[in-house]
Amino acid sequence: MASRTQAKFAIGELVHHRLFDYRGVVADVDPRFSGTEEWYEEMARSRPPKDKPWYRVLVHGGTHQTYVAERNLEPDETREPVDHPFVAVIFGDFRGGLYTRKEKAN
Repeated sequence: MASRTQAKFAIGELVHHRLFDYRGVVADVDPRFSGTEEWYEEMARSRPPKDKPWYRVLVHGGTHQTYVAERNLEPDETREPVDHPFVAVIFGDFRGGLYTRKEKAN
């Protein structure tokens, strides 16, 4: 029986990409790679493990998101807010270097 991998980062946490030197905020977490084989072959050049967590990250100063393997991320030590148009859509408060999710209206 396979053990469930615990994600190192949570939604709302600030992260820094080790290889590409950008920062952002975690918008979603997959317990394992959930993209297509074609995407993995084309984009995941360093061949990170598919059985470890992957993250959707809103990129600071951009309008796009990235899909990143956990091993390529580290905590973002700046603790500064992320400038991205979807931050205000997904998140509410920003305190202590962490975003909180917006409450969903019923």
